[in-house]
Parts: sequence; structure tokens; C-alpha cells
Amino acid sequence: MIRLSGLAALLLVAPVAAAAQTADPAGAPVQALNDGLLAIMKGGKAAGVSGRSAKIAPVVDRAFDIPLMTRLSVGPAWTTTAPGDQSALVAAIRKLTIAQYASNFDGWSGESFKIAPQVETRGTDKLVRTTLVAPKGDSTAIAYRLRQSGGQWKIIDVFYQNSVSQLATRRSDFAGVLAKGGAKALVTHLDQLSAKAAN
Repeated sequence: MIRLSGLAALLLVAPVAAAAQTADPAGAPVQALNDGLLAIMKGGKAAGVSGRSAKIAPVVDRAFDIPLMTRLSVGPAWTTTAPGDQSALVAAIRKLTIAQYASNFDGWSGESFKIAPQVETRGTDKLVRTTLVAPKGDSTAIAYRLRQSGGQWKIIDVFYQNSVSQLATRRSDFAGVLAKGGAKALVTHLDQLSAKAAN
């Protein structure tokens, strides 16, 4: 089943869906994520967190711009962060993203996902709106903000209920850790979150 409470808290709720419903190229990464999540859900608990992580990792790499998401989450402190620490932070965010998806999407109960046909353009970015439909319970609105990178659209932010920004929430969370211990402390913090998600 999908652990919606955990997903909401982590702002990593993501779609599970059928055929793409928009012809806009920005919808493709969202659909790819949907398909990948559906696959690990159907694998269920038998695959274990490590098995689901291995399966969803390449999907995350294709669908998300993890380096840009990391830089935007860290904020102004990024420019004064040593290159080695920047690389460690990117790796830690990637690890956390994979761990949270593998933990939260651990079974399938007939959920479906709808992608809105209209894709919004916001400056150089696009917004793909989706709805997670559960067989029992309320629908959940999720929006994805995408930006082109290397000629491909990549997810750079996730909005839970179309309003709560993952990037904004992470930046708020990370600011205190960075202020107290710098980039290395933040990497430790992220690794702890990853370990917690895997349990």
C-alpha cells in the first residue's frame, strides 16, 4: 500500500498512473515516474526496500534534476560550499529521494493516477498537475515543476496538494543544519533521513 501520511510529511508524494494524458513533452518525465512507481508497488514487500530502491533509482535519475534541486534546496550557501561537499550533498539528496520512494511505495491496492491535459508555462518552467486516485479515500493533488536540462524536461520541485513546495520546505529544514554545522552536517542529516526511510 501507499503510506500517504508519510508521503505528505516528506513532501514526496508521487503519482501512480495509467496512460499519459498530455501531449506536452514536459509530461513525459512525470509519466515515467508514474510507471516506475507502479512497477515497484506491484513488486510489493517481497522485493524489500533494497530491491525497490534498485528498481526506482534509474527512474529517479531520468525524471529529476537532482543537482539543481540540491542547489535550490541549499540556497545561497551553495555558492560558498566546496565542490567536494556539493557533490556529497547531491549524492545524499539522490539517496534520500530513492529511499523515500522505495519506502512509501511498497504495495499496490488499485491506485491510479491522472495527469491533467493542460500543462502550465511559468517563465522557463512548466507545471504538470496530477491527481492520485485511491479506490477508497480522497484523491490527492500533486503538481510537478519542470525545467529543461540538456534539452530534456526534468522535475525540480513537487507541490503537495498543489501548494506545499518540497524545495521551500527543504530549504527551511536545511538552513538551521547548515548554520550550525555546514555542508558536512547537512550530509549527515540527509543520510540519517535516508536510513530512517529505509527502516
